[in-house]
Amino acid sequence: MPHLENVVLCRESQVSTLQSLFGERHHFSFPSIFIYGHTASGKTYVTQTLLKTLELPHVFVNCVECFTLRLLLEQILNRLNYLSSSEDGCSTQITCDTFNDFVRLFKQVTNAKSLKDQTVYIVLDKAEYLRDMEANILPGFLRLQELTDRNVTVIFLSEIIWEKFRPNTGCFEPFVLYFPDYSIGNLQKILSHDHPPEYSADFYAAYINILLGVFYTVCRDLKELRHLAVLNFPKYCEPVVKGEASERDTRKLWRNIEPHLKKAMQTVYLREISSSQWEKLQQDDKDPGQLEGLSAYTHVELPYYSKFILIAAYLASYNPSRTDKRFFLKHHGKIKKTNFLKKHEKTSNHLLGPKPFPLDRLLAILYSIVDSRVAPTANIFSQITSLVTLQLLTLVGHDDQLDGPKYKCTISLDFIRAIARTVNFDIIKYLYDFL
Repeated sequence: MPHLENVVLCRESQVSTLQSLFGERHHFSFPSIFIYGHTASGKTYVTQTLLKTLELPHVFVNCVECFTLRLLLEQILNRLNYLSSSEDGCSTQITCDTFNDFVRLFKQVTNAKSLKDQTVYIVLDKAEYLRDMEANILPGFLRLQELTDRNVTVIFLSEIIWEKFRPNTGCFEPFVLYFPDYSIGNLQKILSHDHPPEYSADFYAAYINILLGVFYTVCRDLKELRHLAVLNFPKYCEPVVKGEASERDTRKLWRNIEPHLKKAMQTVYLREISSSQWEKLQQDDKDPGQLEGLSAYTHVELPYYSKFILIAAYLASYNPSRTDKRFFLKHHGKIKKTNFLKKHEKTSNHLLGPKPFPLDRLLAILYSIVDSRVAPTANIFSQITSLVTLQLLTLVGHDDQLDGPKYKCTISLDFIRAIARTVNFDIIKYLYDFL
């Protein structure tokens, strides 16, 4: 359909393939379709838009919400029952405990006149969670058309490949369709399509070009980029609103938005503050760390020792290893001044960026800065892993000699100072750059 091209951008190939698979309403479609791709690659949006636009009877179920077999099966049956009884205006709740009951009840529900002569589509989003359910669920859904003798197609949406799904015993193979990541050109086109009516399309496209130039290397998630675009656009067009610049004065507009985009880089993906808080920050022209509530959950919710692990990691990243003896050993003896460069002669480690460090050094610093005695238990190691998962620490490789992991601390000085304040630790005293 021509209007689909205006609604679903940069997915022409996938839309064409799905339309070919769907065929005519009364034709038997492919029994199962497996659609996979990274997050925010348009899988859910394209599938939902296509089914709604073509007005095909379908049921959309999120497997995260339906985390048990009973919830999943009952959700599908009750939504189908609602579709079949929408003309009558009455429907009854269906209960279902097993997949055998599901097959029997599915035949009854789809026997209704409104569903009998056309393909019914069941869309299972986040389908990777099906692997945690009973072993017969996935093979059953793959062969649902055969088991029920009904015109039904099951569509699986997942972020992982089909090979991770396939049971060892074998199963019916679905039609596999891949949604690749959006290129920078695709993102430019999609985001530019959202331009506010009061501004020209070229003006908004120039703004999106600047936004992608800053964020594309660290974030390619369409949802996150769209959120950032909406959040920072008022600041970008502020000189135009005040009459200080025209829409074509790109250089002046860039100088106005640049510091605010750098602030936004600190909170990309984290959603540490609400949109209203971010707008307040922009109006007051404050640093992100000065806004009450920013990173508050990180400071409060991090376990006690995780805060010290993060502090130790920051010190290990920005202090030369030769300074550890001076900072963390109580009776280190006399250290010659020649071992330390004068302040004006040395290059700031904060300008050079964080350096990788081995796990042994991290633990040695941790034991030195924590008042109480800390045992190297599994709890400590699991907290280090959690910090890596939260992207507060980065695992960069293994030591060639000891074959142990190496880490790097990726947070800012303001961030670590805020964390240190919550445990009454003066981190500046232990930083070589501030000697």
